Amino acid sequence: MSSYHPEFSASEQSKIDAEFSRLAKNRSVYLDHAGTTLYAENQVKATAEELQRNVFCNPHTCRLTGDFVDQVRFKVLEFFNTTAEDYHVIFTANATAALSLVADNFDFGSSGDFHFCQENHTSVLGMRERVQANGIYMLRENEISGRLAKENGVRKQSEKTGNSLVTFSAQCNFSGYKIPLDAIGSIQNGGLSKPGKQIWGSRREKEESTQNDYYICLDAASFVATSPLDLQKYRPDYVCLSFYKIFGYPTGVGALLVSRRGAEAFGKRRFFGGGTINYAYPHAMDHQLRESFHQRYEDGTLPFLAIVGLLEGFRTLERLVPKTGEYGTMERISRHVFGLARYLENELKQLKHPNGEPLIQLYNKVGYQDKSRQGGIVAFNVRTESGSFVGFGEIACVAALHGILLRTGCFCNIGACQFYLNLDEDAMDAIYKRAGRICGDYFDLIDGQPTGAVRVSFGYMTTIRDVEEFLKMLRSSYLATKPQQRIQFIEDQAEQLPPLLKERVQLLRPKLLQMAIFPVKSCAAFKIETQGSWPLTDQGLKYDREWMIVDMNGMALTQKRCTELCLIKPVIRSNQLELRFGDDSSVSVPLSLEDQAADSAKCVSKVCRQPVEGLDCGDEVAQWLSQNLGLEGLRLLRQSGQRNSSKDQQKLSLVNQAQFLLLNKSSVRSLQFEEPLDETVDRFRANIIIDTGCAFEELAYKALSIGGIHFQVEGPCQRCDMICINQRTGERSPETLTTISRLQKGRMRFGIYITRIPQDTNNLEGKDQHMTCGDIVLVE
Repeated sequence: MSSYHPEFSASEQSKIDAEFSRLAKNRSVYLDHAGTTLYAENQVKATAEELQRNVFCNPHTCRLTGDFVDQVRFKVLEFFNTTAEDYHVIFTANATAALSLVADNFDFGSSGDFHFCQENHTSVLGMRERVQANGIYMLRENEISGRLAKENGVRKQSEKTGNSLVTFSAQCNFSGYKIPLDAIGSIQNGGLSKPGKQIWGSRREKEESTQNDYYICLDAASFVATSPLDLQKYRPDYVCLSFYKIFGYPTGVGALLVSRRGAEAFGKRRFFGGGTINYAYPHAMDHQLRESFHQRYEDGTLPFLAIVGLLEGFRTLERLVPKTGEYGTMERISRHVFGLARYLENELKQLKHPNGEPLIQLYNKVGYQDKSRQGGIVAFNVRTESGSFVGFGEIACVAALHGILLRTGCFCNIGACQFYLNLDEDAMDAIYKRAGRICGDYFDLIDGQPTGAVRVSFGYMTTIRDVEEFLKMLRSSYLATKPQQRIQFIEDQAEQLPPLLKERVQLLRPKLLQMAIFPVKSCAAFKIETQGSWPLTDQGLKYDREWMIVDMNGMALTQKRCTELCLIKPVIRSNQLELRFGDDSSVSVPLSLEDQAADSAKCVSKVCRQPVEGLDCGDEVAQWLSQNLGLEGLRLLRQSGQRNSSKDQQKLSLVNQAQFLLLNKSSVRSLQFEEPLDETVDRFRANIIIDTGCAFEELAYKALSIGGIHFQVEGPCQRCDMICINQRTGERSPETLTTISRLQKGRMRFGIYITRIPQDTNNLEGKDQHMTCGDIVLVE
């Protein structure tokens, strides 16, 4: 059993709780501290009193304001255990603006390269558009944190031809993984043994990276929110941060900390503004920058009121989380959030479905044993009993309706998403280019695979009660509730959700993905998809199994005898059924039954031992079939007489058992065949394809509706070795049946037979009833 040991004493916790009483009043559980932490109530009150008590104005006018700004600058240096002798503090709008400042001003020289970590915030990727580097390279995390720094020591100054910049996050905002900060000194002193994957720049025959000096830009926004950064121990050249991540208030102010070494690598400014200059002539290209380093880069008037508000942020942290013994304020906060994350991770691992399958797929690298390697963030996805993924958009809906505020998606860190979700370059294109997903949306599943994750993250005000409430939500919604009940719960309260989540509610119900019409029994399908519509008749989908091929004895030919039947591809046009075999062999017959009957002979065959009246479609198509299939005496017959099911007298085409065969794509996905998913779907020759996100749940259906048309379930489809035939090649693969048998403990059920409920088929003639891809599927 997992256990939790609180970092704060009972009296300390009571003081913290009092500062965040608004959470209880609003019945909210806040778990998105990596997005922004929360401000304390007395923090903003004290800031307001400070503003009321003093007259703050432009620092150029008011000495008081300048003194406060200098005081904050000193406090920032103290907070990171350094001094003005070692680091400059440049105030920016946020960490993104700090990164932009580095990109604009770093001098790469003649051969310097820009290296960035794959698992970086989008803002780091944005640096690529501005850096004046010789080449741009993507490093994987292990190429930064592993023992890959060069062992040849510091390079000689005479060898230097340029400056290379390596940018990475101290803590991944996706997973909470912390890159060991020892990498800073290793790279500064020895460079990189591998430059990473080159994504821009001229290809050099031989790497000459040893001739560059290496500088480190540390994106510390996520890290410093809950962890101490000691700039006496670790000396990155540039540190980028946002203060709202630490204090919650104020927003709109961050900082770039620049070491003395880093300052030397800043080139000549290409822009100046506001108080960054001593003078600038309008009549000549002449200006002079300020002598103070930070003043040269703080363009325009500083957000001085926000900067003044930072002082109370520092005081609040020290007041609510005081230093005790060997542990300072930020070290204690780090211990607190890590303890909560470790407890949550242990509890999540215990959550299992009745069949023993885990509920949670966790995303981390080293687990939660060492807080120097893992922060107070837990990233995961939810899985169904069959192993399918639940879309993170649904989790966001459920959490919001339980008063739990968390984050879903990729968290502006697509590279980490790519790594943890194991997305290759084609999958990335499928998500962002072909499917049109954008950052911040709830497009959460593509072909059953997640495009993002769920993230919970902790701050010093998070309590163990918050974690328990979150666990309670997961247990009640995903272990004790059936999917249909959960969807109904969300739909009933959808008006309480934010606009984007309201839109996501529309996607909770499964939809009709595809219809497949098999005009000729046992031949290939004619598919309807992507919002396509198709008419219904009293026998099922129009033209489905209306024709069949018979041998010289009048017996129906199937793929059991002739696998090449799957290579005959039908195309339905306005008045013709065209049959194709290969690229250049085709034949056509009339779609109109009246036209066909005009000069066709009547005949009788059998389907499932039932006699079937038909029309012979003539010699031309018969000869074409015999020639392409290599069998003598083949004929094409079209059903002309009515055929009823033996059980309930439902009208049937040339199908074996029921009007429609429905297949759940999630069930097919669970087979995990080493072939494209759509090829596996084709093996089952279903008319109606849906995707519920939960494998085999369709086997429990009794009735359902699709786009308002009602169906009753006749039962599961008992499979034979027909599904062993690849419908695109005609090749057999016997393992298909054995896989289904193993999954279903010896049974061979896959897909369900469904039939239109009789009252819906009464007086159907004359009505234009269609099913359309995209119609909502409701289980009744």
